[in-house]
This record gives sequence, C-alpha cells and structure tokens, in this order.
Amino acid sequence: MARDDPSAIKIQPVILSGGSGTRLWPLSREAYPKQLLPLTSEASLLQNTVRRIADPAQFAPPLVVCNLEHRFIIAEQLRAIGIAPRRIVLEPIGRNTAPAAAIAALLAARDDPKTLLLLMPSDHAIADPGAFARAVATAAGAAAAGGLVTFGIKPTRPETGYGYLRRGAPLAGVPGCFAVAAFTEKPAQATAAEYVAGGAHDWNSGMFLYRADAFLAELARLEPGLLAGCRAALDAAETDLDFLRLGRDAFAAVPSISIDYAVMERTGNAVVVPVDMGWNDVGSWSALWDIAERDAAGNVLIGDVLALDARNSYVRSEGRLVATVGIDDLIIVAGADAVLVLPRSRAQDVKALVDRLKAERRSEAVLHPVVYRPWGYYQSVIEGERFQVKRITVNVGARLSLQMHHHRAEHWIVVNGTARVTRGEDTFLLYENASTYIPPNTRHRLENPGKVPLNLIEVQSGSYLGEDDIVRFEDSYGRN
Repeated sequence: MARDDPSAIKIQPVILSGGSGTRLWPLSREAYPKQLLPLTSEASLLQNTVRRIADPAQFAPPLVVCNLEHRFIIAEQLRAIGIAPRRIVLEPIGRNTAPAAAIAALLAARDDPKTLLLLMPSDHAIADPGAFARAVATAAGAAAAGGLVTFGIKPTRPETGYGYLRRGAPLAGVPGCFAVAAFTEKPAQATAAEYVAGGAHDWNSGMFLYRADAFLAELARLEPGLLAGCRAALDAAETDLDFLRLGRDAFAAVPSISIDYAVMERTGNAVVVPVDMGWNDVGSWSALWDIAERDAAGNVLIGDVLALDARNSYVRSEGRLVATVGIDDLIIVAGADAVLVLPRSRAQDVKALVDRLKAERRSEAVLHPVVYRPWGYYQSVIEGERFQVKRITVNVGARLSLQMHHHRAEHWIVVNGTARVTRGEDTFLLYENASTYIPPNTRHRLENPGKVPLNLIEVQSGSYLGEDDIVRFEDSYGRN
C-alpha cells in the first residue's frame, strides 16, 4: 500500500489545553480553566475531547500541550478515563496556538516527517462524534497530499465572535474537500448575516489536520523566527516525571500568535472540509444555553435550582439553593465563592468583569475554591484572623511533600481513610476520628497508605497562613 494512502496512516491527535476560559467565570478560573470542568456532561471538556479520538484503528495516543500549572490535573483526568497519552508537553508560559502546533510538529517529525497531525482545542463540544470521525477521514486524503486542512462548520446564525472562511473550488480527486478562497476574522453583524444567507461561508472551527513536514515547511517560510524559537525550546526541554518541560527562556522569546494568523490565512495550501457535527466552542454561558436541553419555557436549570415563572434563562448552582421568581433571558451561576448574574445577551461581557477583578487583585479571578495538587486537592472552608479551616483529600497511594512551616501550626482530624503521618522523627498511623498536632518549625508529611481516598480537616493557626510559607525538603512531584 502506498505510503501516501491516508488509510495506511494512523493520525496523531494533538490536544491544546492552554486557555483560561474567562467568559465562563465564576466556574472557570486561571488556575482551573473551562476545559477541566464538567460543563456539558459528567466528564470534563478535555475528557470528552480525548474520548473522541480514542479509536485505536484511526488514532494514535494523544499528544497534549498544556500549561505547566495544570499538568497534574490533566494527567489525573486522563488516567481517570483510562487514556495513556503519548506525551504531555508543558508550556512554561502561554504563547497561543502557533507555537504549540510547531512544537507538536517538530516532535512528530523526529519519528516520521509525514505524520498526520490533528490539532484540536480541548474545550469544544461536538454533539455528533461519528460525523467528526468521518470528516477527519475525509480530510486525511487532502492532508496526506500536502494540504493544510481546517474543518468548516455550517453557520446557524450571524455570529460575530467567530472567524469565517469562504469555500473555493473542490479539490480534484479528494471528494468533500475544497480550497479555501478567503478567511475573514470576526466580521461585523451585517457582513456575518450576508455570509450566512449566501451559503458559501463556514465558521472556522479551530481544528486542523496536516502533515508535519508540510506544516513546518510553511512555518519556515512564513514565520522562521517562531520556528527557530520553538526548536530552541525543544533543544532546552527537560523530562520532568512523565512530562516534557520546554525550555523557559527560549519559549518565552517565541512570538505569541495563533495558527490562523501565522499560517492558515497566509498559505496557498489551505483546504476546508465542511462538516455538520453539532460543534460549539463553549465560549460563553449563552453558548452552554444554546447546546443544553431546555424545558418548555426555554430554561436550563442545573443543580439545586427553584425557578418560578422563569423564561429563556440559564440558572446553575454548584451547591447552595438558587431560587428565582419572574426572570427572563438571564444567566445566573452560583459557584462556591461567587455568584454571577447578567442578561443572556451580554454573556461576552464576562471577560470585562474578570479583567476588573484582576485589576482589583481579587483572588476570585484566578483561584478556584477547590485547589488541585498532584496528591489530591483541598478546599478552604472558613478563614478568619490568624486561623483557617480546610478540607483535604489525599488520593490513594499519594503523599504530600516532607515540609515545614515557619509561621503556622496545623491540627489534622481524619474524617475517613487512613493517614500515615511523619512529625519530626516520629511516623505513625491515624484512623477515622483520630487527630494530631503539627507545631511550627516541625518537619512533617501526610500520606495515604490505604485503599480509599483520605479525607481530613486541617485547622491552621498562626501569624501568617499563606501557601508560600512552605519549606519543602523532599517531594515526589519535583516541586523542591
């Protein structure tokens, strides 16, 4: 079978997980962005994305490019659904999609320059995964021949927040594929309406399929400095546990630019495969209202919600009861530490709200109330002057670093599970309802040697309770 026959090639998925999803605040935060949240199902957007490319007959194990700070959460979410990635590449600083795509192509080209790479954001929803798989199979023919393929989504409304592309002539010998005649980035309302009425334009989905060498050749022609910087970042990369950590200084010097601006809108090899697969970029709360199942009055009600005489609204509670009367076209999202209320028509303005929170140095802009660590997670229950109470969960077989605090003492109370505690020179076990005290300036460690998650309450007291009052002596996760 010829090497260029797409049926002979197993496609290498590349999952991009570097965004922050500010328009989905208060659930999406910089430290725990939207792709890691279960917004459309019980699984996260990332997990649903990976499941779409899990067929071993069509796809190789995924290569994930992600933010350095999210590495342990992503690894755990993949483990939870039984997916072993080919590699998780860590970006020390965000540099948009073109550098991430270049890193993935350089890695793939080391093994086989003709590898077909399927570049996918981790935060999109696709209602018809079968249509998605068929579109990828269609695109493989054009990509194997050297085309840089994007997937076009049939517009359902004159959306001004998306990029558009105009289909050109059909590609000879590759049914279902068309040359791209033009790209238009986020047109005005009237122009978008013309595009939808005309029928020759598609939304740009932000997903791409191409041969590694074909993409690198265009990048070398159009953005040679970016490509050189990515090569330098890879040359300086270090293996960190199961991760590949890019060289920080070299990657920081790479221009921050999207793959659309860097290559797709400037190449003569752009190809589009139109596909109707129920695509949504989950870019706002109104987008979630669009794709969710609504009641007879047009409402989406999630969690503990009581809505009387409500119409066309999205109301979501992550815990406490949310009760409404007589609302219309509203978005109400109640998180653990913040509540968002706004008209559904102004869903895009949430980003401006987050910018204001950042300008005021509010922690709610960045930190999620549940803070994930490689060993598990913790949640602040209450905080006051010189004290703080946390709930801590330690995964089976996991352990915290051997550490010390200068300014605080800690009391640990086991709620359920078994804790192995190191305190100074002593190591001992604690069982349900047992407790211990860790004085300041005392080396200590918490481990879970049991077969179920360990849950405990931690009471901190002292003159300073910040997370930066940690001196680590040993750490299983390379954080010394």
